[in-house]
Amino acid sequence: MMTRFSTGAALLALLAAAPALAEEGMWLPSQAPALADRLKAAGLALDPAALADLSAAPLNAIASLGGCSAAFLSPQGLVATNHHCVYGSIQYNSKPGQDYLTDGFLAANLGDELPAAPGSRIFVIEALRDVTAAMTRGLGPKLSGQARYEQLEKNRKALIAACEQQESRRCDVRAYFGGAQYWLQQQLEIKDVRLVYAPAGGIGNFGGETDNWQWPRHTGDFGFYRAYVGPDGRSAPFAKENVPYRPRNWLKIADKPLAEGDFVMVAGFPGVTQRLWTAAEVAHNFSAVYATDQRLRAEYADLISKVTAGDKAAEIKYASILRGVDNYKKKLLGEIAGAEAIDLIGRKQREETAFRAWVAADPARQQAVGPALAALDALVAEANQARLDNLRLATLGRPQLLTAAQLLYRWAKERAKPDAQREAGFQDRDRQLLKERLAQIERRYDAKVDRAIMEQALAEVAQVAPEKRNMALENAIRATGLDALYGQTGLADTATRLAWLDKPAADFEAATDPFIKLAVTAYPGDIAAEARAKERAGRMQAARSAVMAAQMDFARSQGRLIYPDANGSLRLTFGKVAGKARDGLVWTPFTTAEGLVAKQRGTGEFNAPAKAIALLKARDHGRWADPKLGTLPVDFLSTVDITNGNSGSSTLNARGEFVGLAFDGTLDGVVSDWSFDGTINRTIHVDARFMLWTMDRLDGAKRLLDEMGVAR
Repeated sequence: MMTRFSTGAALLALLAAAPALAEEGMWLPSQAPALADRLKAAGLALDPAALADLSAAPLNAIASLGGCSAAFLSPQGLVATNHHCVYGSIQYNSKPGQDYLTDGFLAANLGDELPAAPGSRIFVIEALRDVTAAMTRGLGPKLSGQARYEQLEKNRKALIAACEQQESRRCDVRAYFGGAQYWLQQQLEIKDVRLVYAPAGGIGNFGGETDNWQWPRHTGDFGFYRAYVGPDGRSAPFAKENVPYRPRNWLKIADKPLAEGDFVMVAGFPGVTQRLWTAAEVAHNFSAVYATDQRLRAEYADLISKVTAGDKAAEIKYASILRGVDNYKKKLLGEIAGAEAIDLIGRKQREETAFRAWVAADPARQQAVGPALAALDALVAEANQARLDNLRLATLGRPQLLTAAQLLYRWAKERAKPDAQREAGFQDRDRQLLKERLAQIERRYDAKVDRAIMEQALAEVAQVAPEKRNMALENAIRATGLDALYGQTGLADTATRLAWLDKPAADFEAATDPFIKLAVTAYPGDIAAEARAKERAGRMQAARSAVMAAQMDFARSQGRLIYPDANGSLRLTFGKVAGKARDGLVWTPFTTAEGLVAKQRGTGEFNAPAKAIALLKARDHGRWADPKLGTLPVDFLSTVDITNGNSGSSTLNARGEFVGLAFDGTLDGVVSDWSFDGTINRTIHVDARFMLWTMDRLDGAKRLLDEMGVAR
């Protein structure tokens, strides 16, 4: 195995080799010093070294919601993120007659702030450190795939356990460069999260699915949570006596206007990119996987819409699920079109051909890397088919009561083991999150909808070869019958469902509840499938980490910078405010109030509050108008490099001040998850000035403006 670039220090040396496109790259904060010249040339006014310090502003103010990004904007724990990131909590607190999804929500004071949906967390970044040596301890070429996987898991759990000896810390170890590196991310876990403010749906989701992934955009995609802790300042579950958390740092709201060409940067937690995947993986993804994935999501969304139609209570319960499905299925269509437009597969094949030629040109390199390349090729072919099968099999994870029963029984089985030997996700550290996940079903479940989803899933998994399916589970479902399943279960009741938590496995095995019986029946097949996946994952890590180490060596030989694929950890990206032009099309960098008014229809997706339209028509912009534009900016475009998970990421100016929130990309550019193209890639941000106008002139959120230190 080549190990020349298996440490963070060596990666910094690689970064210093030569420049690349300023806009490309989801960089680790520790890489900022090596990017100093590029950052300064792009317009950064801060010391670039400050961006590597997670104990200081601005990065210490950045937070994660465990799926979205966020940031502190006040010394009282006020957290800004996207409207669609707080949407689940808006939905959870809504019901017929109290429709915050449509009307919005504003707490008049601290006492009126509402508990967020169960499972909500605010994670405050504290550290991100290289643990490659500790993670790879005990690995060797003679280990089987499963033994290698288990050794990595053992090492990972030990590192996490040591990190979490600190009170209220949530730690994780993630793989970088295919397992050539590992970094541990440490965060303070805030358990009491409350909904503070979300504008009306006609602002926060103006344009709806029609405008999703589109430009021009006029969406006020923002909302606010607050972090609470116990009176002693320690992280604690929700309690009336809890007090606002006092962060070490928070972002200052910029008081100078943002303009075209200005430097901007985004700090957040991008989810997953596949820019370092092999050409064979990319080709299979776009020839087979994505078409199936998009179809499955479209059919799922259509089913939910059909079954909930006319039932307001059911529509509210499934609003958050449906919005997420609709968002992603549209993104998939954009990626498919984008891949063709940039000749993605040809691009990847050419890159890989050049790399393999470089390996073959040196006998020593061929001897060191050739076996790993051959192993990776074989594993990719195996994994490609498994990925396609698993898309279909995963549909049986959509029915909520079946999933709940399986989680409960798995928890019971894992609790019989010492904590360190349990599967990830089923250790003592995971109990509270599991409980909250089970609790939130209460307001996101409807029996008739769940049953329809079950029927759809059974038809889908039947297309997979029987030897790859959990036939014991499927046969048991059919033998029981859906009438009995949904008519005789007690799991739809939250108290009953939670009462199963912590019961011994023997109680499950003696149960009469039909969903619990299904979980017991499914368990052996689920464990066998996991074992096969672990064996493949262990072999994949061995091959891919060696190939990636060689690819990093190849990049340095060409004078190229390299950064790891996104994996949910803290990253930094930078660029400039910029529109886009191509033949017959010009995108201006800002949209304005006039554009919003022009789109207003007063119904459906284009239905901003009447008060908002009246104020904008009267040009009542307060102090928030842009002097150059001569009007109120709504959204803006930039060249920063983001993906899913960056939703809610604060956008900062050259001085590290808050100027908006990233919330979307454009449909022609979402293929950047696979390959970045600076000519098409653009990120959409809600402008802070539109946020502040909405809070000030429309909703009267004066106490929040005062808290953020915003002069009115």
